Amino acid sequence: MVKYYSKEGGQLRVLDAPEHACWVNISPPFTPEELEEIAQQFDIPFDFLTDPLDIDERPRYERDEDKRLIILSSPIVNPFEEDIDAIFITVPLGIIITPDHVITITSQQSPVLGLFLDTKVKNFDPEDEQLFVLQILEQTVYRFLNCLKQLNQKRNLIEKELYHSSRNQELKNLLSIEKSLVYFVSSLSDNELLKMKMKRIDFLGVGKDEEKLELFEDIIIDNSQAQQMANMYTNILNGTMDAYGSIISNNLNLTIKRLTVITIVLMVPTLVASFMGMNVALPFAEQSNYAFFIILFISLAFSLILSWYFQRKKLF
Repeated sequence: MVKYYSKEGGQLRVLDAPEHACWVNISPPFTPEELEEIAQQFDIPFDFLTDPLDIDERPRYERDEDKRLIILSSPIVNPFEEDIDAIFITVPLGIIITPDHVITITSQQSPVLGLFLDTKVKNFDPEDEQLFVLQILEQTVYRFLNCLKQLNQKRNLIEKELYHSSRNQELKNLLSIEKSLVYFVSSLSDNELLKMKMKRIDFLGVGKDEEKLELFEDIIIDNSQAQQMANMYTNILNGTMDAYGSIISNNLNLTIKRLTVITIVLMVPTLVASFMGMNVALPFAEQSNYAFFIILFISLAFSLILSWYFQRKKLF
């Protein structure tokens, strides 16, 4: 699906056909034939459109005469999430800069581009291609930070449940968070390297504009902060999983120990009843009519003594 947008009077307007300095957004569903038509229409290499659709494509930039391609990783909610799959994954976001247009393409619906489509980004204008690309980079970093905060909140909730749980479900949830963090750490590292290279060679041509150059530097700093947060949350999560794996094992050992102690305590009356149930005369039967109750009392007394002993040894 290909749509064309321009900004007029602070409002985003959908165009029927591409105009000068408009934004061309390509989002699924689309066919290879449509991509070939777009490549011919805007005179761009076909691989500029297909490379960002590869989910394993790493962040990079490329130049072909006056056409420029930027591929960066952007976080989305995992559309194929199962029990132990990552909650968030990262997919490539392609930005193609031509002399007359800015073209974006993704293989999945991008929440970052959704912010621009909903006009939630201030001072957004496709005519200023440099600022527009910088704003996409900026919103991508903010998306990473927001997802990291969600993962950390989810981890805190799971930790509270783990204190009194011996199930595996909580550990599976932590594993899903860990997989998301692995995606984030790798993608943020690649994105940071991409931005530093772009800044060094002035790929966007913002070297003479102090405001845009300062914005670019702030984006790199924010990206570094997000990367540090992802590394920190990963380390915390690894320690949490190890600690609570031991806690669950310890809780299970305590349960088995208590059941063993209860079995030993109940074994005394069972043992006495087993002997007395044989074809033998009951002790004290000749001296008292209450021989059965005397034997029962002695059995209970031995059980109470065992219970007191185990309690003293803190085995209960």
